[in-house]
Amino acid sequence: MVGMGLFMCMMMMMCVISCGEAAPGAKFEELYRSSWAMDHCVNDGEVTKLKLDNSSGAGFESRSKYLFGKVSIQIKLVEGDSAGTVTAFYMSSEGSNHNEFDFEFLGNTTGEPYIVQTNVYVNGVGNREQRLNLWFDPTTEFHTYSILWSKRSVVFMVDETPIRVHKNLEDKGIPFAIDQAMGVYSSIWNADDWATQGGLVKTDWSHAPFIASYKDFKIDACEVPTTTDLSKCNGEDQRFWWDEPTVSELSLHQNHQLIWVRANHMIYDYCFDAARFPVTPLECQHHRHL
Repeated sequence: MVGMGLFMCMMMMMCVISCGEAAPGAKFEELYRSSWAMDHCVNDGEVTKLKLDNSSGAGFESRSKYLFGKVSIQIKLVEGDSAGTVTAFYMSSEGSNHNEFDFEFLGNTTGEPYIVQTNVYVNGVGNREQRLNLWFDPTTEFHTYSILWSKRSVVFMVDETPIRVHKNLEDKGIPFAIDQAMGVYSSIWNADDWATQGGLVKTDWSHAPFIASYKDFKIDACEVPTTTDLSKCNGEDQRFWWDEPTVSELSLHQNHQLIWVRANHMIYDYCFDAARFPVTPLECQHHRHL
């Protein structure tokens, strides 16, 4: 009976965490379009594939721009020897002072774990990398990668497990991404000058094409009419589901998940890189979980 009670409790927590994603995913063409190398972006029924070969990578972008909300995509990453390749899923605004939230999946040689790098840019300033090894093989099945963006925080999630929280610390004098609408993007490209073991392992083109597959496209966010008219999404009288404290703050269960990820799977955190940052970045002094 104790085991069943624990199971029901966990199921209830999962329901709360996933409430923003109850609706089925949209078709690719309803939310996205190819943004470059269109011949390397292929729709195959419910699955869209991006292809990298020695002639080009590929990418797609959302048809609209958004201010706050949740975006999710199921991705199956490049199988086998993916060394030198990077598959990215991210949100970004435009211009030199842009804001950006990144998932970057760094390929590796066969048998080695995929590394997930997250990064946050605010007003054009990034250098906030964290890296972790996934606790599953992301090349054999589809897994869900999500970004939840509210006025309080940015939460990166893998299969609804939070792996990173970047909080709004404007009250501490630290800028936060709050006033620029963002598009949603994904791409695959060759980055063998840095992606795998710091660039020591190069892309083996005999294994091309390298293919990343996508399905179950979801955007539950506030769509802006133009990138200069944000009143629909950030007005004082506007309130959305992601503004609710039960959503914009991690639950106790989610906090435990984040602690577990950091303890067991994180391999790099810029906050503790004294060689790059002799003075600890200010936000690192205030965040409990990053």
